[in-house]
Amino acid sequence: MSEEKILVTGSSGHLGEALVRVLRARGHPVVGLDVVPSPFTTIVVSIADRADRDAVRASLAGVQGVIHAATLHKPHVGSHDRQAFVDTNISGTLVLLEEAAAAGVGSFVYTSTTSVFGRALTPRPGAPAAWITEDVVLVPRNIYGVTKAAAEDLCELVARDRGLPVIVLRTARFFPEADDRDDVRAAYPDANVKANEYLYRRVDLEDVVSAHLLAVARAPAVGFAKYIVSATTPFGPDDLADLARDAPSVVGRLFPDQRAEYQKRGWKMFPAIDRVYVNARARTDLGWTPKFDFGHVLDLLRAGEDPRSELARTVGAKGYHEVSTGPYTIR
Repeated sequence: MSEEKILVTGSSGHLGEALVRVLRARGHPVVGLDVVPSPFTTIVVSIADRADRDAVRASLAGVQGVIHAATLHKPHVGSHDRQAFVDTNISGTLVLLEEAAAAGVGSFVYTSTTSVFGRALTPRPGAPAAWITEDVVLVPRNIYGVTKAAAEDLCELVARDRGLPVIVLRTARFFPEADDRDDVRAAYPDANVKANEYLYRRVDLEDVVSAHLLAVARAPAVGFAKYIVSATTPFGPDDLADLARDAPSVVGRLFPDQRAEYQKRGWKMFPAIDRVYVNARARTDLGWTPKFDFGHVLDLLRAGEDPRSELARTVGAKGYHEVSTGPYTIR
């Protein structure tokens, strides 16, 4: 992958900026596409606008790999109508896939989300926590999840029909903003929430970037695949019933010093955990070795250090364009 030219969509966004920063640092020529100008965007264009298709096509000249991170996100559900989600997340993705295939691009990586699992993430009352692998049937709960799942299907269709190597990465939470649930923000400090989530549903930005770059390199050999990108969980299937009933006891058994470390900060563990994301397939197939898991976060806390990667601290919180709801801000 050395010195290959990479196109990154959503380059003014949180993940997009991180990708451009790392690619540039490694000496890659980078084309950044976004609807919002920034130091990390070289072409201001909308993949969803038919009038911009020629510009999208031209941007792929000489490109060996595409990372498609541009999207309308979950926070946009409150600010954009469903048609806007279809236009950006489905139609825009199809445009990019078709143009990438026509240009002979060697690798295409699509940034999806664990939100595609939707209602499958919430077991019925009294049931064990859900063990979420790539084989779980998707039951999207909103237009965000529906359109991301549909875009995944388009990725597979074009990969099979046109021979475009495509890898779909279903990323867990890595955004720096506070939780969008009022009750959670009221009950827990933000850093407490994020530390807890590394047990089952969060991933550091540095690890997300490394997964994407490995996917670019591996796509030609893989052909087509979907992977969950989340911190490595310490839990196993035998823990699921106890996690749903008494998560603190499970965590205390696995990390005996966790409670004392939390007490120093006035933190607490969630009483129950409803799902566990499993990243085993990504680690095996991509050779991905995420650094930031709950144990590593505890080590950093004990050392009095920031539990975020340097990349996450550098990029910081950017908000979401045209959004000013809950904890989110207009960029």
